[in-house]
Amino acid sequence: MAYDVARFRAEFPSLASGVAHFDGPGGTQTPRVVGEAIASTLTGPLSNCGVALPGERNATAAVAAFRSAFADLTGVDARGIVYGRSATQLTYDISRAIAATWREGDEVVVSRLDHDANVRPWVQAAESAGVALRWLDVDPDTAEITEESIASAFTTRTRLVAVAGASNLLGTIPDVRRIADAAHEAGALVHVDGVHHAAHEFVDVGALGADLFVCSPYKFLGPHCGVLAADPALLERLHPAKLAPSTDEVPERFELGTLPYEIMAGATAAVEVLAGLDPGDATDRRARLRSSFAAIGEHESRLLRRLEDGLAGLGEDVVVHSRAAHRTPTLLLTFPGRSSAAASGFLAERLVHAPAGFFYAHELMRRLALADDAALRVGLAPYSDEEDVDRLLGGLREFVAA
Repeated sequence: MAYDVARFRAEFPSLASGVAHFDGPGGTQTPRVVGEAIASTLTGPLSNCGVALPGERNATAAVAAFRSAFADLTGVDARGIVYGRSATQLTYDISRAIAATWREGDEVVVSRLDHDANVRPWVQAAESAGVALRWLDVDPDTAEITEESIASAFTTRTRLVAVAGASNLLGTIPDVRRIADAAHEAGALVHVDGVHHAAHEFVDVGALGADLFVCSPYKFLGPHCGVLAADPALLERLHPAKLAPSTDEVPERFELGTLPYEIMAGATAAVEVLAGLDPGDATDRRARLRSSFAAIGEHESRLLRRLEDGLAGLGEDVVVHSRAAHRTPTLLLTFPGRSSAAASGFLAERLVHAPAGFFYAHELMRRLALADDAALRVGLAPYSDEEDVDRLLGGLREFVAA
Protein backbone atom coordinates (compact mmCIF):
# COMPACT_ATOMS: atom_id res chain seq x y z
CA MET A 1 0.00 0.00 0.00
CA ALA A 2 1.59 3.27 -1.17
CA TYR A 3 1.33 6.42 0.92
CA ASP A 4 -1.85 8.28 -0.05
CA VAL A 5 -2.25 11.62 1.73
CA ALA A 6 -5.88 12.10 0.65
CA ARG A 7 -6.88 8.73 2.05
CA PHE A 8 -4.86 9.41 5.20
CA ARG A 9 -6.53 12.80 5.78
CA ALA A 10 -9.93 11.09 5.75
CA GLU A 11 -8.92 9.32 8.98
CA PHE A 12 -8.83 12.63 10.91
CA PRO A 13 -12.22 13.95 12.03
CA SER A 14 -10.60 17.25 13.06
CA LEU A 15 -9.56 18.06 9.48
CA ALA A 16 -13.23 18.42 8.56
CA SER A 17 -13.07 21.80 10.35
CA GLY A 18 -11.42 23.24 7.26
CA VAL A 19 -8.38 24.48 9.18
CA ALA A 20 -5.01 24.08 7.50
CA HIS A 21 -2.80 22.89 10.35
CA PHE A 22 0.85 23.96 10.54
CA ASP A 23 0.95 23.61 14.33
CA GLY A 24 2.23 20.03 14.30
CA PRO A 25 5.48 20.83 16.16
CA GLY A 26 3.28 21.73 19.13
CA GLY A 27 1.09 18.65 18.71
CA THR A 28 -0.45 16.93 15.71
CA GLN A 29 -4.06 16.15 14.98
CA THR A 30 -5.25 12.69 15.99
CA PRO A 31 -6.74 10.01 13.73
CA ARG A 32 -10.04 8.39 14.59
CA VAL A 33 -8.53 4.99 15.38
CA VAL A 34 -6.41 6.47 18.19
CA GLY A 35 -9.48 7.95 19.85
CA GLU A 36 -11.33 4.67 19.44
CA ALA A 37 -8.46 2.78 21.09
CA ILE A 38 -8.59 5.14 24.07
CA ALA A 39 -12.38 4.87 24.38
CA SER A 40 -12.56 1.10 24.04
CA THR A 41 -9.81 0.56 26.60
CA LEU A 42 -11.27 3.05 29.06
CA THR A 43 -14.76 1.57 28.87
CA GLY A 44 -13.26 -1.82 29.55
CA PRO A 45 -13.66 -3.80 31.45
CA LEU A 46 -10.61 -2.19 32.99
CA SER A 47 -8.98 -2.67 36.38
CA ASN A 48 -5.47 -2.50 37.82
CA CYS A 49 -2.97 -4.90 36.30
CA GLY A 50 -3.42 -8.58 37.08
CA VAL A 51 -4.31 -11.89 35.49
CA ALA A 52 -7.42 -13.20 37.25
CA LEU A 53 -10.23 -11.16 35.66
CA PRO A 54 -10.87 -9.53 32.28
CA GLY A 55 -10.31 -5.97 33.54
CA GLU A 56 -6.97 -6.96 35.03
CA ARG A 57 -5.88 -8.81 31.92
CA ASN A 58 -6.89 -5.85 29.72
CA ALA A 59 -4.74 -3.50 31.79
CA THR A 60 -1.78 -5.86 31.72
CA ALA A 61 -2.14 -6.27 27.95
CA ALA A 62 -2.31 -2.51 27.41
CA VAL A 63 0.98 -2.00 29.26
CA ALA A 64 2.71 -4.83 27.41
CA ALA A 65 1.46 -3.58 24.03
CA PHE A 66 2.67 -0.06 24.81
CA ARG A 67 6.16 -1.25 25.71
CA SER A 68 6.31 -3.44 22.60
CA ALA A 69 5.14 -0.63 20.30
CA PHE A 70 7.69 1.87 21.56
CA ALA A 71 10.42 -0.73 21.58
CA ASP A 72 9.71 -1.08 17.86
CA LEU A 73 9.54 2.68 17.35
CA THR A 74 12.87 3.38 19.07
CA GLY A 75 14.86 0.17 18.62
CA VAL A 76 15.22 -0.29 22.38
CA ASP A 77 14.46 -3.40 24.46
CA ALA A 78 10.86 -3.31 25.75
CA ARG A 79 12.19 -3.46 29.33
CA GLY A 80 13.76 -0.07 28.68
CA ILE A 81 10.49 1.68 27.77
CA VAL A 82 9.17 3.97 30.52
CA TYR A 83 5.77 5.70 30.42
CA GLY A 84 5.53 9.30 31.62
CA ARG A 85 3.01 12.12 31.72
CA SER A 86 5.27 14.15 29.42
CA ALA A 87 8.83 14.30 28.13
CA THR A 88 9.41 17.20 30.52
CA GLN A 89 8.32 15.13 33.52
CA LEU A 90 10.45 12.19 32.44
CA THR A 91 13.51 14.40 31.95
CA TYR A 92 13.08 15.97 35.37
CA ASP A 93 12.70 12.54 36.97
CA ILE A 94 15.68 10.98 35.24
CA SER A 95 17.84 14.06 35.83
CA ARG A 96 17.30 13.78 39.58
CA ALA A 97 18.16 10.08 39.56
CA ILE A 98 21.34 10.64 37.52
CA ALA A 99 22.39 13.74 39.47
CA ALA A 100 22.53 11.61 42.62
CA THR A 101 25.58 9.92 41.07
CA TRP A 102 27.49 13.16 40.40
CA ARG A 103 30.35 14.39 42.56
CA GLU A 104 32.20 17.67 43.06
CA GLY A 105 34.27 18.53 40.00
CA ASP A 106 31.94 16.77 37.56
CA GLU A 107 30.57 18.60 34.53
CA VAL A 108 27.31 18.61 32.55
CA VAL A 109 26.90 19.78 28.95
CA VAL A 110 23.65 21.27 27.62
CA SER A 111 22.75 22.85 24.30
CA ARG A 112 21.37 26.25 23.31
CA LEU A 113 19.60 24.51 20.42
CA ASP A 114 17.18 22.74 22.74
CA HIS A 115 13.68 23.14 24.06
CA ASP A 116 13.96 24.22 27.69
CA ALA A 117 12.67 20.80 28.77
CA ASN A 118 16.10 19.42 27.88
CA VAL A 119 17.97 22.37 29.38
CA ARG A 120 16.43 23.52 32.67
CA PRO A 121 16.14 20.08 34.33
CA TRP A 122 19.87 19.52 33.79
CA VAL A 123 20.85 23.08 34.72
CA GLN A 124 18.89 22.80 37.95
CA ALA A 125 20.23 19.32 38.67
CA ALA A 126 23.79 20.59 38.15
CA GLU A 127 23.17 23.53 40.47
CA SER A 128 21.71 21.26 43.15
CA ALA A 129 24.62 18.81 42.87
CA GLY A 130 27.22 21.59 42.77
CA VAL A 131 28.72 20.53 39.44
CA ALA A 132 29.92 22.68 36.56
CA LEU A 133 27.91 23.50 33.43
CA ARG A 134 29.14 23.80 29.84
CA TRP A 135 27.21 24.82 26.72
CA LEU A 136 26.98 23.69 23.13
CA ASP A 137 26.44 26.98 21.31
CA VAL A 138 24.47 27.80 18.15
CA ASP A 139 25.45 30.02 15.22
CA PRO A 140 22.34 32.07 14.34
CA ASP A 141 23.54 32.50 10.76
CA THR A 142 23.68 28.76 10.06
CA ALA A 143 21.19 27.52 12.71
CA GLU A 144 23.77 24.86 13.57
CA ILE A 145 25.63 23.92 16.75
CA THR A 146 29.06 25.49 16.40
CA GLU A 147 32.16 23.41 15.73
CA GLU A 148 34.07 25.39 18.35
CA SER A 149 31.66 24.52 21.14
CA ILE A 150 31.66 20.83 20.23
CA ALA A 151 35.45 20.80 20.25
CA SER A 152 35.71 22.46 23.66
CA ALA A 153 32.69 21.06 25.53
CA PHE A 154 33.98 17.70 26.70
CA THR A 155 36.57 16.91 29.35
CA THR A 156 37.45 13.90 31.48
CA ARG A 157 34.99 15.28 34.05
CA THR A 158 31.97 15.33 31.71
CA ARG A 159 29.25 13.11 33.15
CA LEU A 160 26.26 13.88 30.93
CA VAL A 161 25.45 15.60 27.65
CA ALA A 162 21.88 16.69 26.83
CA VAL A 163 21.13 17.54 23.20
CA ALA A 164 18.11 17.63 20.89
CA GLY A 165 17.63 15.10 18.16
CA ALA A 166 16.04 18.00 16.27
CA SER A 167 15.24 21.59 17.19
CA ASN A 168 11.54 22.19 17.79
CA LEU A 169 12.07 25.85 16.85
CA LEU A 170 14.29 25.76 13.75
CA GLY A 171 14.05 22.14 12.67
CA THR A 172 17.86 21.77 12.80
CA ILE A 173 18.97 18.14 13.05
CA PRO A 174 22.41 18.20 14.68
CA ASP A 175 25.02 15.49 14.27
CA VAL A 176 23.96 13.70 17.44
CA ARG A 177 26.16 10.68 16.76
CA ARG A 178 29.28 12.83 16.55
CA ILE A 179 28.38 14.56 19.82
CA ALA A 180 27.55 11.22 21.43
CA ASP A 181 30.85 9.67 20.36
CA ALA A 182 32.76 12.58 21.90
CA ALA A 183 30.70 12.30 25.07
CA HIS A 184 31.22 8.55 25.35
CA GLU A 185 34.95 8.97 24.82
CA ALA A 186 34.88 11.24 27.87
CA GLY A 187 32.89 8.62 29.79
CA ALA A 188 29.62 10.58 29.79
CA LEU A 189 26.00 9.59 29.29
CA VAL A 190 24.01 11.10 26.42
CA HIS A 191 20.39 12.21 26.89
CA VAL A 192 18.61 13.00 23.62
CA ASP A 193 15.39 15.00 23.47
CA GLY A 194 13.75 13.22 20.56
CA VAL A 195 10.37 14.93 20.80
CA HIS A 196 10.66 16.76 17.48
CA HIS A 197 13.01 14.19 15.94
CA ALA A 198 10.61 11.27 16.38
CA ALA A 199 7.82 13.14 14.60
CA HIS A 200 9.76 13.16 11.32
CA GLU A 201 12.67 10.72 11.43
CA PHE A 202 12.87 6.95 11.82
CA VAL A 203 14.24 6.54 15.34
CA ASP A 204 17.27 4.38 16.00
CA VAL A 205 18.46 5.10 19.52
CA GLY A 206 21.54 2.92 19.11
CA ALA A 207 22.59 4.57 15.85
CA LEU A 208 22.19 8.00 17.45
CA GLY A 209 24.48 6.95 20.28
CA ALA A 210 21.86 7.96 22.84
CA ASP A 211 21.87 6.36 26.26
CA LEU A 212 18.52 7.95 27.08
CA PHE A 213 15.93 9.12 24.56
CA VAL A 214 12.61 10.83 25.24
CA CYS A 215 9.72 11.46 22.87
CA SER A 216 6.07 12.55 23.02
CA PRO A 217 3.42 10.54 21.15
CA TYR A 218 1.16 13.57 20.79
CA LYS A 219 3.73 15.01 18.38
CA PHE A 220 3.12 12.05 16.05
CA LEU A 221 -0.63 11.41 16.00
CA GLY A 222 -1.03 10.03 19.53
CA PRO A 223 -2.40 11.21 22.89
CA HIS A 224 -0.62 13.48 25.38
CA CYS A 225 2.07 11.52 27.20
CA GLY A 226 5.82 10.94 27.18
CA VAL A 227 8.11 7.97 26.60
CA LEU A 228 11.64 7.33 27.83
CA ALA A 229 13.71 4.70 26.00
CA ALA A 230 16.96 3.40 27.47
CA ASP A 231 19.04 0.28 27.91
CA PRO A 232 17.45 -1.67 30.79
CA ALA A 233 20.95 -2.22 32.21
CA LEU A 234 21.36 1.54 32.58
CA LEU A 235 17.96 1.88 34.25
CA GLU A 236 18.96 -0.88 36.68
CA ARG A 237 21.83 1.34 37.89
CA LEU A 238 19.57 4.31 38.64
CA HIS A 239 17.44 4.57 41.75
CA PRO A 240 14.64 7.17 41.54
CA ALA A 241 12.62 8.28 44.54
CA LYS A 242 9.52 6.12 44.83
CA LEU A 243 6.98 4.77 47.30
CA ALA A 244 8.19 2.04 49.65
CA PRO A 245 5.60 -0.59 48.61
CA SER A 246 5.95 0.03 44.87
CA THR A 247 7.94 -2.40 42.77
CA ASP A 248 11.67 -1.97 42.26
CA GLU A 249 11.54 -3.75 38.90
CA VAL A 250 12.70 -1.98 35.74
CA PRO A 251 11.05 -0.15 34.05
CA GLU A 252 8.22 0.05 36.58
CA ARG A 253 10.40 1.67 39.27
CA PHE A 254 10.36 4.87 37.17
CA GLU A 255 6.56 4.93 36.70
CA LEU A 256 4.83 6.58 39.64
CA GLY A 257 1.28 5.60 40.54
CA THR A 258 -1.33 3.69 38.56
CA LEU A 259 -0.72 3.92 34.83
CA PRO A 260 -3.34 5.42 32.45
CA TYR A 261 -3.95 2.25 30.45
CA GLU A 262 -6.28 4.01 28.01
CA ILE A 263 -3.62 6.60 27.10
CA MET A 264 -1.08 3.83 26.64
CA ALA A 265 -3.51 2.09 24.29
CA GLY A 266 -3.94 5.29 22.28
CA ALA A 267 -0.18 5.74 21.99
CA THR A 268 0.15 2.14 20.81
CA ALA A 269 -2.52 2.77 18.18
CA ALA A 270 -0.59 5.82 16.94
CA VAL A 271 2.50 3.69 16.38
CA GLU A 272 0.37 1.21 14.44
CA VAL A 273 -1.00 4.04 12.29
CA LEU A 274 2.54 5.19 11.46
CA ALA A 275 3.63 1.62 10.70
CA GLY A 276 0.76 1.23 8.25
CA LEU A 277 1.21 4.40 6.20
CA ASP A 278 3.49 2.83 3.60
CA PRO A 279 4.82 -0.48 4.94
CA GLY A 280 6.10 -1.79 1.62
CA ASP A 281 6.79 -5.52 1.74
CA ALA A 282 7.85 -5.47 5.40
CA THR A 283 6.09 -7.75 7.87
CA ASP A 284 7.50 -6.93 11.30
CA ARG A 285 6.45 -3.58 12.79
CA ARG A 286 9.89 -2.00 13.07
CA ALA A 287 10.60 -2.66 9.41
CA ARG A 288 7.16 -1.28 8.50
CA LEU A 289 7.95 1.85 10.51
CA ARG A 290 11.23 2.28 8.64
CA SER A 291 9.43 2.06 5.30
CA SER A 292 6.63 4.39 6.39
CA PHE A 293 8.99 7.04 7.73
CA ALA A 294 10.87 7.00 4.43
CA ALA A 295 7.58 7.69 2.64
CA ILE A 296 6.63 10.40 5.13
CA GLY A 297 10.04 12.00 4.60
CA GLU A 298 9.59 12.08 0.83
CA HIS A 299 6.11 13.56 1.18
CA GLU A 300 7.13 16.26 3.68
CA SER A 301 10.30 17.12 1.73
CA ARG A 302 8.30 17.68 -1.44
CA LEU A 303 5.88 19.98 0.40
CA LEU A 304 8.77 21.80 2.07
CA ARG A 305 10.31 22.58 -1.33
CA ARG A 306 6.97 23.96 -2.49
CA LEU A 307 6.72 26.06 0.67
CA GLU A 308 10.28 27.38 0.49
CA ASP A 309 9.94 28.24 -3.20
CA GLY A 310 6.79 30.20 -2.37
CA LEU A 311 8.45 32.03 0.51
CA ALA A 312 11.39 32.95 -1.70
CA GLY A 313 8.91 34.70 -3.97
CA LEU A 314 7.98 37.04 -1.12
CA GLY A 315 11.49 38.46 -1.12
CA GLU A 316 12.72 40.54 1.81
CA ASP A 317 9.28 40.72 3.39
CA VAL A 318 9.91 37.32 5.02
CA VAL A 319 13.05 36.11 6.78
CA VAL A 320 13.50 32.34 7.08
CA HIS A 321 15.69 31.47 10.08
CA SER A 322 15.69 27.69 9.47
CA ARG A 323 18.91 27.32 7.50
CA ALA A 324 20.60 24.13 8.65
CA ALA A 325 21.73 21.69 5.97
CA HIS A 326 19.89 18.82 7.67
CA ARG A 327 16.53 19.64 9.20
CA THR A 328 12.93 18.66 9.65
CA PRO A 329 10.10 20.29 7.62
CA THR A 330 9.82 23.10 10.16
CA LEU A 331 10.41 26.77 9.37
CA LEU A 332 10.81 29.76 11.68
CA LEU A 333 9.75 33.02 10.03
CA THR A 334 9.86 36.71 10.91
CA PHE A 335 8.58 39.73 9.02
CA PRO A 336 10.77 42.86 9.10
CA GLY A 337 8.73 45.77 10.36
CA ARG A 338 5.76 43.56 11.12
CA SER A 339 4.66 41.51 14.10
CA SER A 340 4.82 37.72 13.92
CA ALA A 341 1.82 37.56 16.24
CA ALA A 342 -0.07 39.75 13.80
CA ALA A 343 0.87 37.39 10.96
CA SER A 344 -0.41 34.44 12.97
CA GLY A 345 -3.69 36.24 13.68
CA PHE A 346 -4.06 37.24 10.04
CA LEU A 347 -3.65 33.61 8.99
CA ALA A 348 -6.03 32.39 11.70
CA GLU A 349 -8.77 34.57 10.23
CA ARG A 350 -8.28 32.54 7.05
CA LEU A 351 -8.39 29.22 8.93
CA VAL A 352 -4.65 28.66 8.67
CA HIS A 353 -3.06 27.68 11.99
CA ALA A 354 0.58 28.77 12.18
CA PRO A 355 1.30 29.93 15.75
CA ALA A 356 3.72 32.64 16.82
CA GLY A 357 5.79 32.49 19.99
CA PHE A 358 9.09 31.28 21.41
CA PHE A 359 7.88 27.68 21.86
CA TYR A 360 9.89 27.07 25.03
CA ALA A 361 13.17 27.27 23.10
CA HIS A 362 14.26 29.89 25.62
CA GLU A 363 18.02 29.78 25.07
CA LEU A 364 17.75 29.56 21.30
CA MET A 365 15.41 32.53 21.01
CA ARG A 366 17.85 34.59 23.10
CA ARG A 367 20.69 33.42 20.85
CA LEU A 368 18.81 34.42 17.70
CA ALA A 369 18.27 37.92 19.16
CA LEU A 370 15.24 38.60 16.99
CA ALA A 371 13.81 42.11 16.88
CA ASP A 372 10.35 40.63 17.37
CA ASP A 373 9.51 39.04 20.73
CA ALA A 374 8.10 36.04 18.87
CA ALA A 375 8.40 34.27 15.54
CA LEU A 376 6.01 32.37 13.28
CA ARG A 377 6.59 28.61 13.26
CA VAL A 378 5.36 26.58 10.30
CA GLY A 379 5.48 22.81 10.64
CA LEU A 380 4.46 20.19 8.13
CA ALA A 381 2.93 16.89 9.22
CA PRO A 382 2.15 13.60 7.44
CA TYR A 383 -1.41 14.81 6.75
CA SER A 384 -0.32 18.17 5.25
CA ASP A 385 -1.06 18.54 1.54
CA GLU A 386 -0.42 20.94 -1.32
CA GLU A 387 -3.66 22.83 -0.75
CA ASP A 388 -2.60 23.53 2.84
CA VAL A 389 0.74 24.91 1.66
CA ASP A 390 -0.88 27.06 -1.01
CA ARG A 391 -3.37 28.49 1.51
CA LEU A 392 -0.53 29.39 3.85
CA LEU A 393 1.45 31.06 1.09
CA GLY A 394 -1.61 32.94 -0.11
CA GLY A 395 -2.30 34.22 3.39
CA LEU A 396 1.30 35.35 3.88
CA ARG A 397 1.27 37.04 0.48
CA GLU A 398 -1.79 39.03 1.53
CA PHE A 399 -0.25 39.82 4.93
CA VAL A 400 2.97 41.30 3.61
CA ALA A 401 1.07 43.26 0.95
CA ALA A 402 -1.34 44.80 3.44
